[in-house]
Amino acid sequence: MTGTLYAQEMKITITANGKTLNATLEDNPASRELFSRLPMTITMQDLYSREMCYFMKDSLPTGKLVSDNYRVGDLIYWPPQKCLVILYRQNGEKFTRQYLGHIDSGVEMFETTGDTEITIKAGL
Repeated sequence: MTGTLYAQEMKITITANGKTLNATLEDNPASRELFSRLPMTITMQDLYSREMCYFMKDSLPTGKLVSDNYRVGDLIYWPPQKCLVILYRQNGEKFTRQYLGHIDSGVEMFETTGDTEITIKAGL
């Protein structure tokens, strides 16, 4: 499969509180594993007023971990606690993580949701 074709297949939607966000996953082992588990409906916790977090039962494979500034809208995996994370507010912190992808727009909706159920599906 070519990288371009696979990237097209790695589009997802994230739905919470009646709103749907579009995202594109990076082509890496962790993202491919997450994509293979879709669809999923999970309850995410609002942590630190900057991120939505889901503590996964099974870990994702990690490859190239990064430890730099994240971007608002990044979808990441935090290996130490097996957490799937949506970063919705920037606070300047740097931490080691596996980049999964990025939400196109609208991630600021999580600033007011608190803990919430979300559904993640393949495709747009």
